[in-house]
Amino acid sequence: MSKKPSLAVVGATGAVGTVMLDILSKRPNVYGEIRLIASARSAGKKLTVRGEEVEVVAISPEAFDGIDIAMFDTPDEIAGEWAPIAASRGAVVVDNSTFFRMDDQVPLVVVEINPEEIKNRPKGIISNPNCTTMTMIVAMGALHKEYGLKELFVSSYQAVSGMGVTGPETLRAQISAVAGTHLGEQPGDLRTVIKDFGAFPAPLALNVIPWAGSLKADGYSSEETKVRFESRKILGLPNLKVAVTCVRVPVITTHSLAVHAVFEKEVTREGAQNLLKNSAGIELLDDPENGIWPTPADVVNTDPTWVGRVRRSFDDDHALDLFMCGDNLRKGAALNTAQIAELVAAEFTN
Repeated sequence: MSKKPSLAVVGATGAVGTVMLDILSKRPNVYGEIRLIASARSAGKKLTVRGEEVEVVAISPEAFDGIDIAMFDTPDEIAGEWAPIAASRGAVVVDNSTFFRMDDQVPLVVVEINPEEIKNRPKGIISNPNCTTMTMIVAMGALHKEYGLKELFVSSYQAVSGMGVTGPETLRAQISAVAGTHLGEQPGDLRTVIKDFGAFPAPLALNVIPWAGSLKADGYSSEETKVRFESRKILGLPNLKVAVTCVRVPVITTHSLAVHAVFEKEVTREGAQNLLKNSAGIELLDDPENGIWPTPADVVNTDPTWVGRVRRSFDDDHALDLFMCGDNLRKGAALNTAQIAELVAAEFTN
């Protein structure tokens, strides 16, 4: 094969889909036709892709005819129904939902860690990890390759854009509600001023919520279970010990994680810093003596995983403590999906 493959972006009008179109406009042009697919209510809209207006078509089996690669940026139920249909029409599906991630016949791919897995796709589907997992996994993959990862203790600080468009809308409304008020003098002040929690289980403006996702077994949230099981699958470590607490914070975009990682080999701060500095997809920003480390405000709209606060553990010379940030809509979702699709596209031209 030598043609440029055709590409469909499914969910093109959503939060991640919008970022995907921006990414496609800035990355190498490896595609022929780019087709935009969304729900019937979005059909007929025109969106700009690579400087050209493209009309959105309604999702249907026929919408995938002639498509070589289909990137899905949709809710789980849409992906679960339509990704197999797209694959049955001949497309290689790269899916950003949760639906197929733990399927043994669907590879879970991070291009910096296990790109060879894209060829192992018996269902014609490749899965992209959760944005929380993605924020740390590129750095942890590099460290694992050198030192051998044994255990992970993770605390996440997750932005509201991970919830879709309703998250930022609700947070902005809550910030407006508390602006100019004097809060914190009495318990319950926030709940008095903010009467509409929206998508959150508690007020989030001027607050944090120790919960992200839906309820799973034994009091864990879906975000916490995703980090555990996805990390194991991506790294090829089925028995990796993972402890996770996910926290929603009043940040629009960019997830942050504090990670305590235990390794088989002894690790030094300088060795880890040099390794991270020279690893693909990672930017080291680690100068605490001068107050320099990554924060969401610095990282938003960028592609790498940003790592700082690298320290060897006080009590264990086989352990590191790190802080990382990653834009959850870019590398956490759209960018890795686009990178996977580019690897598939290369199969059509090699």
